[in-house]
Amino acid sequence: MSAQDRLTDALYGLGWGTVKKLPEPAAVRLGRTIADLAWKQRGKGVQRLESNYARVVPGASAEALAELSRAGMRSYLRYWMESFRLPAWSKERIKGGFEPKDLHHLTEGMAAGRGVVLALPHLANWDLAGAWVTTQLGIPFTTVAERLKPETLYDRFVAYREGLGMEVLPHSGGTAFGTLARRLREGGLVCLVADRDLSASGVEVAFFGDTARMPAGPALLAQQTGALLLPVTLWYDDSPVMRGRVHPPVEVPESGTRAGKTSVMTQALADAFATGIADHPEDWHMLQRLWLADLDPEKGRP
Repeated sequence: MSAQDRLTDALYGLGWGTVKKLPEPAAVRLGRTIADLAWKQRGKGVQRLESNYARVVPGASAEALAELSRAGMRSYLRYWMESFRLPAWSKERIKGGFEPKDLHHLTEGMAAGRGVVLALPHLANWDLAGAWVTTQLGIPFTTVAERLKPETLYDRFVAYREGLGMEVLPHSGGTAFGTLARRLREGGLVCLVADRDLSASGVEVAFFGDTARMPAGPALLAQQTGALLLPVTLWYDDSPVMRGRVHPPVEVPESGTRAGKTSVMTQALADAFATGIADHPEDWHMLQRLWLADLDPEKGRP
């Protein structure tokens, strides 16, 4: 392991070991302080966040984008402070930490026994939403995680999410899709963060006036297993409670090729994500390149 990898792992370990012991008001203040310091330094992540926001809020002035990126970094650090503290939260705190609208789409789909795929963008705190599902609803689910470097950091993330009641599969390796399909055919729940493609098989979608690539997995799983595909968007307000909405199901087209159906369904997901992001852009934690125009123009990949 390189010195940089050891440092990264140590910093995350410090976060999980120390931040979760802080009183909640102190953790909130610490998160805001770190966010403001990072925003003032205007590193690559902050610049990319601001550039992405410029697509979401076209015509915004430089001053407005700067304020939006500041709010975005505060939201991003709120996510991290909450995530570091989640393992220490009581069941009552988790149950009271999230209030989703239109939950009936999920509960009715699960009651029907057909399996459900929840697809989310990088909005607010998807880990908290997942912990709420396992705690409040008592529904276990399966998800995937990108393999992080160093490996010890990936192991920390897996242990953390499994501690919240999630089954976590590695994104790489080629076996995740088959396992997800089996869980769905058994009537289970699968949750996937799906607004940024991490493979070479992504689907091109129109997204805030330009072309981006999003993963085909959610649409393919719904087609192959008959599972319900539900977009979910999340956001923060001024309270300690995160809000969310379960959108209506994305239907499988009655005709067309598998690729054509996948394209239509993934575009529908992108449209639902765009609705939530446009309403609460500061809670979209996209600090990476997303649109094809921002990627390598020859390969269309990072």
